[in-house]
Amino acid sequence: MRHLAGDAQKAETKEEFVKVRRRDLERLTTEVMQLRDFLPKILNGDILGTFQKLDAIESNMEKKEEEIEQLKMDCEHFRARLETAQADGMREKKSKAVKFFTITAQTMESFVKSLSEDMKQQDLDSDENQFVLALAGIVTNVAALACGREFLVSSSRELLDTMMHLLGDMKPGLCTKFKVLMLMSLYNVSINLKGLKYISESPGFIPLLWWLLNDPDTEVCLHALRLLQSVILEPEVLAKSASEMRDTLPFQRIMALSRSRNADLQALAKEILEDLKILEYEA
Repeated sequence: MRHLAGDAQKAETKEEFVKVRRRDLERLTTEVMQLRDFLPKILNGDILGTFQKLDAIESNMEKKEEEIEQLKMDCEHFRARLETAQADGMREKKSKAVKFFTITAQTMESFVKSLSEDMKQQDLDSDENQFVLALAGIVTNVAALACGREFLVSSSRELLDTMMHLLGDMKPGLCTKFKVLMLMSLYNVSINLKGLKYISESPGFIPLLWWLLNDPDTEVCLHALRLLQSVILEPEVLAKSASEMRDTLPFQRIMALSRSRNADLQALAKEILEDLKILEYEA
């Protein structure tokens, strides 16, 4: 038992003490003393102040991040409000535009109804005539824009119907400037495929073109031919109108227009005659 106790005591003694050479101990003591001297010099007030500033900067950055996040949320909120306001504004503008074109259609119709049956020449300088021409000019300019064409065919079909109806109601040679403006509007709308389909599929459209080609005014005939050409050059639209066009085509009248003294009308009529050859293949 004594022998075992002695061994345990020796083990404990070995664990508590480590043998170090005197030279190494002296070197370690010297280094510790040097650290004690140099450490206060290194960790002076400037460095401690720098650490404090870093802490302050980090705190400020956290606050800035919170502020930026709040600004992002505010921006999203204001953007949503702006988009809502813009949508409301667009609806209001569309409503006003529809109302304007509805009134325009009614004004045009009233003007044509006011023309006397035996009227040969209208007073081109009258306020009423000038006002109606101005309205027709506005419609023509609107239809000259892609967005305008889309709007007219999507939201103002009543106006398109009215113009086609009035063109058929007015006698040849009557209100030629008014007719030309309406034909220009319809041609501009026909540049839009949806617009061309709507116009060409309207009841009585093909007979209307033949009626207009008999007008003695060269400008009326020219723009009627332009509208006819829109139909001919669009295969999908021509396919639906080909049969009626073949059966009712005023070939002799178009031949006569191809000999017109008006160079533009003559050239277009010749083009139309070439374009109409496709009907032979459609038969």
